[in-house]
Amino acid sequence: MKKVLTALVCFTMTLPLHAQRIIKAEEGFTPNIGVLVSMLNDMKQRVEYTVKDLDVASTDFLLDENANTIGTLILHLAATEKFYQVYTFEGREFNEEEQKEWGIRMSMGEEARKQFKGKPISHYLDIFSTVREKTLEYLKGKDDAWLAQTPEGYRMNNHWSWYHVMEHQSSHLGQILLIKKRIP
Repeated sequence: MKKVLTALVCFTMTLPLHAQRIIKAEEGFTPNIGVLVSMLNDMKQRVEYTVKDLDVASTDFLLDENANTIGTLILHLAATEKFYQVYTFEGREFNEEEQKEWGIRMSMGEEARKQFKGKPISHYLDIFSTVREKTLEYLKGKDDAWLAQTPEGYRMNNHWSWYHVMEHQSSHLGQILLIKKRIP
């Protein structure tokens, strides 16, 4: 038990002191969507807090030749959220134009290592923020009944889709924290 509490305290110390630590419905949304928005925003703030002070060399740092940079990981978070926007709000997947813009950001890998470098961390965070603003705009127009819906032909309801966006961001935050600790 002591090891678990020590790990929890260490993790909590990586969070901003102003971290919310209370899940409550954000104003302007229906109750369940408001809670989801609160959690999504908290996760985004954790990512931002973790990387906000990185210089370009740190943003572009690679653990090895198969790794992704922190900048690429943030683009990946934005691309995944963008995909779930069209998937849940428009009932489709990326069209050809969206695939050109977001595809490499989604898949990461060799092509991303070539394309996404030399930019300040603010570049990547601005893209992430722009995508989030659109998500919030979409969610303001939805209600809790929509959140519970499972679109025809889909295997998950809208709530699970957006839970997945959040847990996906949490997973990659763990990668970002690991990479950050390895930056020389």
